[in-house]
Amino acid sequence: MNKIKKSTFIKILLLVVVILLFVFVKPLNVGLKNMIGAFKDVESVKEYIRSFGVWAVVISFMMMILQSIAAPIPAFFITFANAAIWGWWRGAILSWSSAMAGAAICFGISRLYGRGVAEKFASKMALDDVEVFFEKYGKNTILVARLLPFVPFDPISYAAGLTPMKFGGFFLATGLGQLPATIVYSYASAKSSDPSTFVRGLLLLFGISALVYTVRKIWTDRNKKSVK
Repeated sequence: MNKIKKSTFIKILLLVVVILLFVFVKPLNVGLKNMIGAFKDVESVKEYIRSFGVWAVVISFMMMILQSIAAPIPAFFITFANAAIWGWWRGAILSWSSAMAGAAICFGISRLYGRGVAEKFASKMALDDVEVFFEKYGKNTILVARLLPFVPFDPISYAAGLTPMKFGGFFLATGLGQLPATIVYSYASAKSSDPSTFVRGLLLLFGISALVYTVRKIWTDRNKKSVK
């Protein structure tokens, strides 16, 4: 029997310790359940964050990381709530920075533990769909996918960790790609009592712009290959 490499053992041990902490340490277990339970709607998220007083920023940050790891949870609830609580530009900074932290963690989980563990968080179907984007758009996948409103953010981060892509390139593209949507969500939430229509319109505009860019890029690349 081959000996388990030390690095592999440490990764497995770390994962087991984290799971056991949240299962058997009551404050962590209850806190996690309460946080997940707050994701009913924007108002529930706002009330939950505000209930922590001076720790509200930290809780909002942790909620964004939680929704990043547990991919099906909607991120815009938190972005709307942050803008409503702290104003659009402060809320945008908090939402963007916490989303970046969440994306980095998702990338790291995939890079450290592989596809099997990534599928537990993002689902096999979601990873398969995102990998189609990687096959089509190559190194531009992260930036393009972040701009498209119909492509979920978190499976992209998990899928990127399964590729040879360097973390620096992933992090930069993620930051640039997430910024427009974060600003739109935050501004709309702070300035309108019903921002959903405004947000959908602007995100559609971003999506069309990204799609045009993508089609143009593919067309240019194919023409270059045909010339060669």
